[in-house]
Amino acid sequence: MIATGPTTKDIQPTPQIKKNSAGIRLWHWLNAIVISGSLLTVLLHSTLMNTRQNAAVIKDQLKEAGATVTDDQARHAAHELSDSVWAVHTWIGYGLVALVVFRLLLEFFQVADQKFLRSLKRLYQQYKDTKENREQARHDFWVKTLYAMFYLMIITQAITGLCLAFEDDVPALKAIHAFREIHSFNMYLILGFICLHLGGVYWAERKNKPGIVSDMINGGQE
Repeated sequence: MIATGPTTKDIQPTPQIKKNSAGIRLWHWLNAIVISGSLLTVLLHSTLMNTRQNAAVIKDQLKEAGATVTDDQARHAAHELSDSVWAVHTWIGYGLVALVVFRLLLEFFQVADQKFLRSLKRLYQQYKDTKENREQARHDFWVKTLYAMFYLMIITQAITGLCLAFEDDVPALKAIHAFREIHSFNMYLILGFICLHLGGVYWAERKNKPGIVSDMINGGQE
């Protein structure tokens, strides 16, 4: 006689969802590298590669070596050095554009609760409805809102940067001087956000949310 009864199967543990998906982590660190590189080229262009200062140095050095150059020739040589840094800045800008596109596409593949707009809406609703821990709910909502503003900043930087990169090929773009002004001003806004972001992360690590940096490296657990 064969005994019959309920059979048991090994129950596989449900995999825990990462707090930060692999795509978000990859985007975050690549974005940090690209923006840092972009800001560094701007700093070099306005300091060490300053055309006026380098033109005087080039002229003096060649004069000491026994060569004679005019002011225009020295300025042209210095301008070439400056343009080489600006070419690197342009290529880094293409990298930023690629990362913006990657982030927009990534939003479609995120887990529902990790989609940015849905998360922002949820935090706003919590802030409106919660009676307890209202300060924390307001803090979380405004932090998310700052991130939304940052996304708008980098999208603006990418679009205006593309307009400046192709202005020599498209006369209509060259005629719009506002692109350059917006691009330059927006850079300071991004720099301000970076300082605020780093300060906020440091404060959170020391106070009530330790592990933020490690979560952006290994993903963390929900």
